[in-house]
Amino acid sequence: MHTARDIVRPVLPVLRKPRAADGAAIWKLVRNCRPLDENSMYCNLIQCDHFADTCVLAEVHGDVVGWVSAYVMPNDPETLFVWQVAVDEQMRGSGLGALMLQSILTRDACEDVRRLQTTITSDNEASWALFRKFGRLQGASLDVQPYYTQALHFQNRHKTENMVTISLAREVADAA
Repeated sequence: MHTARDIVRPVLPVLRKPRAADGAAIWKLVRNCRPLDENSMYCNLIQCDHFADTCVLAEVHGDVVGWVSAYVMPNDPETLFVWQVAVDEQMRGSGLGALMLQSILTRDACEDVRRLQTTITSDNEASWALFRKFGRLQGASLDVQPYYTQALHFQNRHKTENMVTISLAREVADAA
């Protein structure tokens, strides 16, 4: 139940590692966050179960309001690849996305991480805003290159995914 205190003093989300039991709630959140690609519920379950050390869930009053799925690249332990960031409509613009990214980078699993990568389509304004902001917080610019192209990789069924790379500030990487 929300109280008058919540109106005056907003409740901060609780950030935690996901559990397999969170898979369905995450799937529902992502489904409500267009234009994100919807994965299968099973995929979200696997992310929670196998990649919990590099994923984060945000809750307010027990409701899932944010999700980041990420993993350290198998052939490059200095790179954290962010698969998906989903923020509930009521929390957008609050800085939750950047907070979740930062929380992952401080974990032991990201001890060797020196850069963050993700792919973004040209029309995903929310993701561009988040990663530009995160880059500014790191004192870094975004390196952007077409990666999975509409014609070659998606048979013209999906827009080109641009690879975005952010070099992390040394002190942030060392704090992890």
